[in-house]
Amino acid sequence: MGDQQQQQAVDQQVASSPAYCAKDDMISCVMALEAALLPCLPARELQAIDRSPHPSHQIDVDRYARDFMEAAKKLQLHFISLQREDKPTKVEMLRKDIALMEEELDRKNELIKKQESLILEWKKELKEQMDKHKTELERV
Repeated sequence: MGDQQQQQAVDQQVASSPAYCAKDDMISCVMALEAALLPCLPARELQAIDRSPHPSHQIDVDRYARDFMEAAKKLQLHFISLQREDKPTKVEMLRKDIALMEEELDRKNELIKKQESLILEWKKELKEQMDKHKTELERV
């Protein structure tokens, strides 16, 4: 009777946790996984001690193992979904690269404009210097 109640609790936990569960639901997935694993241990021990495979023990072990595998699959799906969230798509990566390149291009264009303005100022100063020298030379 206790095994049936525990099994029903496990079934409710497994059924209530969706394949794509949020961070809070991950804890319930782990709890369902643990609850499905724990009944497997005594049944395996009983089967090993008895040395004669009782069909009822085998059915219990199979059922608990199946429940455990279902909970494990749900937890695996959760981790896969988290991995997909962290890994951007190729389009997103390309957009990010393009944005970075555009920012770099803007920075370099600003630097070029600053350098051009400096060069124009230097040209102007040099022209003034040359004009001064010409006037001095003309006086001499």
